[in-house]
Amino acid sequence: MIEHLAHQLVEWIFHLGYPGIFLLMAIESSFIPFPSEVVLIPAGYLAYQGEMNLFLILLFAVLGSLAGAYLNYFIALHLGRRFILRYGKYFFISEATLARLDAFFQDHGHISTFTGRLIPGIRQLISIPAGVAKMNPGEFGVYTALGAGIWSLVLILLGYFIGKEQELLHHYLKEITALTLFMVSLLLLWYYRAQKRKR
Repeated sequence: MIEHLAHQLVEWIFHLGYPGIFLLMAIESSFIPFPSEVVLIPAGYLAYQGEMNLFLILLFAVLGSLAGAYLNYFIALHLGRRFILRYGKYFFISEATLARLDAFFQDHGHISTFTGRLIPGIRQLISIPAGVAKMNPGEFGVYTALGAGIWSLVLILLGYFIGKEQELLHHYLKEITALTLFMVSLLLLWYYRAQKRKR
């Protein structure tokens, strides 16, 4: 069943081409839960077969991720903030809490957005607090693109080199996810210590 679905997805990506990758990654990066693995690994395998271009896959994947992230960002910016100011007291979120969120993203929005894009389950959600906190949209885009680009490249290369070996693929995907989380933890620890030294 899963293999059949994956095969259909490969066919669909092939027929839609790069706009299909853009659309699927925009969905994955918005508020709709859709795993990027099922988009980019098959696309990487198509690149291995000579049907697609690695650089263009990465480009359209990052552009799609940015589109979905900005959708979340602007919804949170215009609706989320208004909602919190109006109804936040019923959820124990005061204006003071919102002010602290604003201050946090003013100082640490770049590292939060970048690392958030590398963490499964968080990558779609990090755009929401960034929008609510009115993070600079240009900075938000740069760090979203960096994080999304790294993760997308990893998945594309997995598909390119071992896309045909399903068992190896599942094994390495788990290992790479664990390694990514470990590297993100080290980066956050370094950032925390660097900030502490500045004070």
